[in-house]
Amino acid sequence: MAESLLPIVARAGAAIMRVYDDTNFAVQRKEDNSPLTLADLESQRVILEGLAALTPSIPVLSEESAQAPWSERQTWKELWVVDPLDGTREFVKRNGEFTVNIALVQAHEPVLGLVAAPALGLLYWGAAGVGAFSHHRGAARLPIQVSAPHEPLRVVGSRSHPSAATAGYLAKLGPHVQKGIGSSLKFCLVAEGNADLYPRFGPTSEWDTAAGQAILEAAGGHVTRLDGHRLRYNCRESVINGDFLAFSRPSVLPG
Repeated sequence: MAESLLPIVARAGAAIMRVYDDTNFAVQRKEDNSPLTLADLESQRVILEGLAALTPSIPVLSEESAQAPWSERQTWKELWVVDPLDGTREFVKRNGEFTVNIALVQAHEPVLGLVAAPALGLLYWGAAGVGAFSHHRGAARLPIQVSAPHEPLRVVGSRSHPSAATAGYLAKLGPHVQKGIGSSLKFCLVAEGNADLYPRFGPTSEWDTAAGQAILEAAGGHVTRLDGHRLRYNCRESVINGDFLAFSRPSVLPG
């Protein structure tokens, strides 16, 4: 399934880069004041067309689509969870830290995820029971896995969404170094052993996290709510996640 998704992700990335390379692209605002560009919509079109051809019977939950009512969604046992352009703020800033996220969710668990960063030439994917992998600009795929915790801990956080709650949590960690980066690349840094912990306090949507969670868990890591339970999907009417921690090993968490 992952191999079949690669051409779809490549086409979506190409559609995004055509807009990105035009420095005069327009930026609209959605109802929640988050930015929207032609790149979001073109990537969405490519992905929906590709998934409809690949798996016509599997429904799609996507950021830029009208959401099916909960009465319908709660009957879904399997679905695609898609963010056609995660990190639109980074896209607008032109720093390259934006991604295409596609995840397959079965029985509320993310079992397959792909995260592509077309401006950086990066692709990550992972699947339950298979493992996690990275590709850089078309090179051969490399298996990735989380690393043993470093000292000081390497913490990755949002470049565009800092919060006082995050700062309070980090104060409990003791010695650590911090790095800010956009989009779902934070999950990927932990998955490939280049970070130990990604704490997120504040709202995210299911399409922001499902693909990154699948990759990180396939690489041996964890994504949990603050109560220790795994982040799960399509379990409730709201698609907003609560606070969560993404980490390499339980030993990185404060006691």
